[in-house]
Amino acid sequence: MQPHRGDDMDEMAEDYDMGDVEDDMYEEFQGSGLGDSDSDDEEYGPLDGRATDISSAQARKGKDIQGIPWSTLSITRERYRQTRLEQYKNYENDCKPTDKGGIYYEFQRNTRSVKSTILHFQLRNLVWATSKHDVYLMSNYSVLHWSALSSQKYEVMNVSGHIAPEERLPGSLLEGFSQIQVSTLAIKDKLLVAGGFQGELICKFLDRKGISFCCRTTYDDNAITNALDIYDSSSGAVHFMSSNNDCGIRDFDLEKCQLCKHFHFQWPVNHTSLSPDGKLLVIVGDDPDGMLVDAHTGKTVHKLQGHVDFSFASAWNPDGQTFATGNQDKTCRVWDVRNLSKSVAVLRGNLGAIRSIRFTSDGRFMAMAEPADFVHIFDVGSGYNKQQELDFFGEISGVSFSPDTEALFVGVWDRTYGSLLQYSRLRNYLYLDSLKLPAKANET
Repeated sequence: MQPHRGDDMDEMAEDYDMGDVEDDMYEEFQGSGLGDSDSDDEEYGPLDGRATDISSAQARKGKDIQGIPWSTLSITRERYRQTRLEQYKNYENDCKPTDKGGIYYEFQRNTRSVKSTILHFQLRNLVWATSKHDVYLMSNYSVLHWSALSSQKYEVMNVSGHIAPEERLPGSLLEGFSQIQVSTLAIKDKLLVAGGFQGELICKFLDRKGISFCCRTTYDDNAITNALDIYDSSSGAVHFMSSNNDCGIRDFDLEKCQLCKHFHFQWPVNHTSLSPDGKLLVIVGDDPDGMLVDAHTGKTVHKLQGHVDFSFASAWNPDGQTFATGNQDKTCRVWDVRNLSKSVAVLRGNLGAIRSIRFTSDGRFMAMAEPADFVHIFDVGSGYNKQQELDFFGEISGVSFSPDTEALFVGVWDRTYGSLLQYSRLRNYLYLDSLKLPAKANET
């Protein structure tokens, strides 16, 4: 990945070759948020920092899910959408045509009282749900917890000052760190792991006070932590894996507080995903070809050829047979371990790189997030032929399904309309209809 610069977010548009737009509305939307309006229309709430949430009931009545007052602006939503689509110079790929008419997750709420933020334009794994009611996200120097049930937030961790571990564990950096810039997060069950721009790693158990463990992966100048993956080993011990810009992958045993594996590759590693059985690793990074490697030895099992740029996302389907990779060539490729000669599907985005990929725990749906504006939810059972497209405005800081698959959360970064979008899974209770069939049969 590209080294971090202080002006990354100011120049984020370079990531997907966005050109200049002549329309004055584009400058208004991009320069000062998605549209600072002079209107005092109370229907859309105040835009002076006092956040107003949007509910599903309001959305059904026609209110914009982000609260953007299109009727008061000199551009329509449709025209602005078309303008943004036209400004992106995209790769041409032989992509799978899909039906975009699916509706699998329904808009539930847009919460503007929590502002999701991004520090590096290429790293978008900063939103994690631990239940359909509980979600964690980065907001400047804070890790926040948001309860969708109580609509309350609280600060879980603040890294703006000095932090140090309260537990004296072997291998832990007892002096801690000061003012960490968090590049990536991973949260599973009660464990939170945060990675920093200088190779910092911070571990916190959500049911304990303070920080449990701190260490630095490397003192290399190019040390940024690009991605983290928490998993349970075959022995039941909790591990986490760190993908770093120094071309390394490191596996930590949290119970022993020690580094147990360190694999080195020829290019910076941007993302790593461990197969459900713990035997294989998907490795993607600053090379068009990804790799499938042996999780125990680090030896290459097969190259993944097809992408034409660098990759920043990967994920396994819980079935353990298929996995997906997301690339800056604006595609997500789906692979089958039984035949890796080529990908089984090539799925295309609208604007730019595929920055984040998530499967539901039942394997029925896969979400892929672009850098901005679009999240695509694919019906895996249809062979990825059907999808639902979530369409909004703003940079995407992360996406996360709840473990029970009932909720989907999307973090949106924008100066004015930054928020957390919540969607709920739609269920077709066909068994209710089947219960009526015997009665009808008796009537005939």
